[in-house]
Amino acid sequence: MSATTRRRILQALTAAPALAALAPARRAFAAEDPLIDSAAKALDVSDFERLARAKLPPAHWGYLATGVDGDATLHANEAGFANYVQRVRRLVDVSRIDTSVSLFGTTWDTPIVLDPVGSQRAFHPDGEIATAKAARARKHLQILSTVSSTGVEDVNAARGEPVWYQLYPTDHWPTTQALVRRVEAAGCPVLVLTVDLQGGSNRLTLARAIPRDARDCTACHSTGRTQLSGFIVGKPMFSGLDISAVGSLEPADMTWEYLKRLRDIWPRRLVVKGLVTREDALLALEHGVDGIVVSNHGGRAEDSGRASIDSLAEVAPAVAGRVPVIVDGGVRRGSDIFKALALGADAVAIGRPYIWGLASFGQEGVERVLEILTAELAGNMRQAGVRNIAGIDASYVVDKRRV
Repeated sequence: MSATTRRRILQALTAAPALAALAPARRAFAAEDPLIDSAAKALDVSDFERLARAKLPPAHWGYLATGVDGDATLHANEAGFANYVQRVRRLVDVSRIDTSVSLFGTTWDTPIVLDPVGSQRAFHPDGEIATAKAARARKHLQILSTVSSTGVEDVNAARGEPVWYQLYPTDHWPTTQALVRRVEAAGCPVLVLTVDLQGGSNRLTLARAIPRDARDCTACHSTGRTQLSGFIVGKPMFSGLDISAVGSLEPADMTWEYLKRLRDIWPRRLVVKGLVTREDALLALEHGVDGIVVSNHGGRAEDSGRASIDSLAEVAPAVAGRVPVIVDGGVRRGSDIFKALALGADAVAIGRPYIWGLASFGQEGVERVLEILTAELAGNMRQAGVRNIAGIDASYVVDKRRV
C-alpha cells in the first residue's frame, strides 16, 4: 500500500466521526436562523413554516398543523418520501426542461396543484383571494374548499378563470343540491368529491391548541369552535342556506351509489378525493369517475399511519392511466414531487406549504412557495437526466425497503 493511499484512508477515518458530529449541529444551526423578513429570502418552504407558526394565533396554527389522534399519519406522510430514492441518468441534454402537464385538456405550467384548504382568512386577511391571485400569476391549478372564507364567484374572478371545486356533500341532500347548482353556475369545470371523513376526525392537536388561545373568537364562531354549526356559520358557500339541518359535512351512510346521485345533478367532470387503496380505485373506475386524488386529508382523516406516497404506489398501477391521478400529503420539496410523478401521479397537490406562505406574506408568500417548489422540481429533473414530465417513470425511483 502506498503512502498516498494510507494517508487517504486515515483522512477518511478521521473525517467521518467529525462529519457525524457536525450533523446535529447543522440541524440546530438551521433551527436557530432568524425568521425571514421577506418572501424572497426563503430558501425552502420550511422557512415559511417557522414564520407562520410564530405569526399565527395558537388556535389557527393548531387547525393548520393538526392530524388525528397521535398524528401518526401526518408524520408518515412526510417521512414516507424518504423510503423512495431516485435512480439518476447521466450524459443527457438537460439544457431545456419542460415541467408542463395536461389535465382534462388544459395545459398547466407545472404539475403542482393548490389543494383545497378551508378558512384561509384565518391565516391572512386576503385569504383565498391572495391564493387565487398567486395561482393566476404562476399559472397553477387551484381547487377551492367548500368551507372557504371567500365565495367561489369572487375566487374565480381573482383567479381569472373558474377553479376546480372541492365538495363536502353534507348529510342534507337539499344543501348538497344547492351547493352543486351554485358551483355549476359559477362555471367550475371539475367537482372534487371528498370521501375520507365519513368516520369522523379526532383532531387532538387542534383540541389542545384551542385552550391556549386567549382571544374572544365569538365574532367568527357563533358556538363552540369544535362544533360543525359553529364552524360553517358565516362561510360564504352556505350563505342563504338553512344549515340547521346539516349535521355533518360528510354523510356516514354515503356509498358508491352516491356518485350516481351526483352525476344526475352535475354535468361536468367528477373527481373523487380521498382514496388510498387499489380496491377503491378500481371501484371508482367502475362507477365512472373522471379522476382520482390519492389522499388521507393531509393526515387529518384516519390514524392508519400509512403515507400517501405508499398509497399512490398501489393505486396508480391499478388505474393504469385510465383517468388522471393526483396525490397529496407530505409534499415539502421538489424531490417529493419528482418521486410522486415517477410512481404514477399525473399531478401533485400541496396544502400546508402554500398556507405557510400565505400566513407569512400573503400572495407574495404563496407565489414564492410555488416558485421554490417549481425550481426544485426542475433541478431534480436535470439531476436525474429527464427533460419533461412525461419522461418521468418508474425507472427513476426505487423503494429502498425492497432492495
